[in-house]
Amino acid sequence: MSPRVAVVTGAARGIGAAVVEQLAGDGWRVVAADLCGEVAGAGYPLGTRAELRALARRHPGAVRDVVADVRDPAALREAVAVAEDEFGGLDAAVAAAAVMAGGRPLWESPAAEWDALFDVGVRGVAHLAAAAVPAMLRRPRPSGRFVALASAAAHRGLYHLAGYNAAKHAVVGLIRGLATDLRGTGITATAVSPGSTRTAMLTATAALYDLDDVEEFSGHQLVDRLLEPAEVAAAVCWLCGPASSAVTGTVVHADGGFTA
Repeated sequence: MSPRVAVVTGAARGIGAAVVEQLAGDGWRVVAADLCGEVAGAGYPLGTRAELRALARRHPGAVRDVVADVRDPAALREAVAVAEDEFGGLDAAVAAAAVMAGGRPLWESPAAEWDALFDVGVRGVAHLAAAAVPAMLRRPRPSGRFVALASAAAHRGLYHLAGYNAAKHAVVGLIRGLATDLRGTGITATAVSPGSTRTAMLTATAALYDLDDVEEFSGHQLVDRLLEPAEVAAAVCWLCGPASSAVTGTVVHADGGFTA
């Protein structure tokens, strides 16, 4: 049987990188895509080209690194084309690219923050779906998986993060609509909502709240600790596989009990 093939965005670091690591470790072929640059309005460093290259080097022949901006539909079509041309097709797409912005009341939030949150975190998901779903439908017997990273912020209001709340709510709505559009195709669409996970994004969130230690976020979760990217990635990777065939149009809460 040929290896299954995935495209993962936001792959240079954090949960996206952990997804790539786990899929490759399970025998998948993965196109790891990341902007490897800055996003105006985000206000903190994103993944780098060096990190993306190092990820590919750890999995020679299994991971292909591609610099791609999820705000550019053509760039994602090219990433999908790499999956089809070099690995023979596409079985799963994971939209992990997102940014964090906020730190002030809704009525004081600048347009640049909203543009960053929605252009990367919402339109980026839609752009990946538009590129990936046709490729998955081209499989002889489609059984593809589309998984987007939402957040506990899609289910609970967070102080001074109204834009982030809104963007993650939009991701959940997009997934519900996409799953409905995919009815009867054999392809599923799901979201994973992490809680506070030990990533650069969480560090940026702590800075927005003037916190000295990200560990302070652990008190929001029933597990009484921060999550590790690999724990969230485990849920994403399960959703990418055949065992998740009954799950579509819904959210898996990999949040350590944040929204309990």
